[in-house]
Amino acid sequence: MEFQFIKVHGSGNDFILIDELSGKELFTEEERAEAARLLCDRENGPGADGILFIQKSDHADAVMRVFNADGSEASMCGNGLRCAARYVCEELGKDSAVIETMKADLPVKKYEEISEGITTYNVEISPVLFRLKDLPLNLPQETLQNGKIAELSDELLFTAVAVPNPHLIAIVSEKELRGTLQKELSEKVNRPNSLFPDGVNVSFVKPLEAGHIYVRTFERGVGFTNACGTAMSASSLVTCLNGMNELDLPITVYNDGGMVQCIARKFGENYKIELIGNATFMYSATGEVDFLLGRCVFSNVRDFGEQELYNSLQEKALEFIAAHK
Repeated sequence: MEFQFIKVHGSGNDFILIDELSGKELFTEEERAEAARLLCDRENGPGADGILFIQKSDHADAVMRVFNADGSEASMCGNGLRCAARYVCEELGKDSAVIETMKADLPVKKYEEISEGITTYNVEISPVLFRLKDLPLNLPQETLQNGKIAELSDELLFTAVAVPNPHLIAIVSEKELRGTLQKELSEKVNRPNSLFPDGVNVSFVKPLEAGHIYVRTFERGVGFTNACGTAMSASSLVTCLNGMNELDLPITVYNDGGMVQCIARKFGENYKIELIGNATFMYSATGEVDFLLGRCVFSNVRDFGEQELYNSLQEKALEFIAAHK
């Protein structure tokens, strides 16, 4: 099967974007998971953290479906949403749109450049849910905010939140950030376990200075990534709830892939988060997947010439992180 795709990334979190807006689906439901595993293989395919399928919606401007590198479908992806937002807006000739995701219809819009020459989009991350049954997390309580999980750590305080995909967040020191604990407990809760039956994204957050944090995430279905948009959004909110940052003010979030900005807002008893960052198009190409042989090839690569500008942003971000170790 031959198809066109665009390799895109948000904060270095990269995806294969496939257009099905015409209404013609290129893959069956059974094929999507296998296509993700083959195309995301960095040794034998173009390689990516996931696939974004952009489809026709019966009420919004488009649907975004996200498949992780292991073939599982994610309910949301903030970095992917920015890339989908750009693609949909440019296809429709608009500066704003509404994109349907698994759990919510989310407004997106083109935004002031986060760094010179970097195409930037602002996307809404919601709903924000604290009930443990929404993750799910099996503990004998309704929520977990700054609490211990004995099976995971004697020292760390965790907050559990779904946005709407599940996140477990701990604010840590440099020593804890650079140790092996995050890898060990992330692998534990993403194998068969009694706490998180569906797995969970695990983030360690280190405050750098007022309005600036660093987030590293072990992403469910992927592993450690350069960045996870929903994790950075949820982590920003958690720092506000802990009095480290303020609601309604931009928080600069650094990651190994670069940086974004997040603004957490409260509406009554509910929260919404704005995620602001790059939507970089790397190259377009023709892909072909052979499901019988279990392989894929790609050709006709056309570079968009945007990555060099993004590299400058990433270098500045890494310098800032290094200065705060």
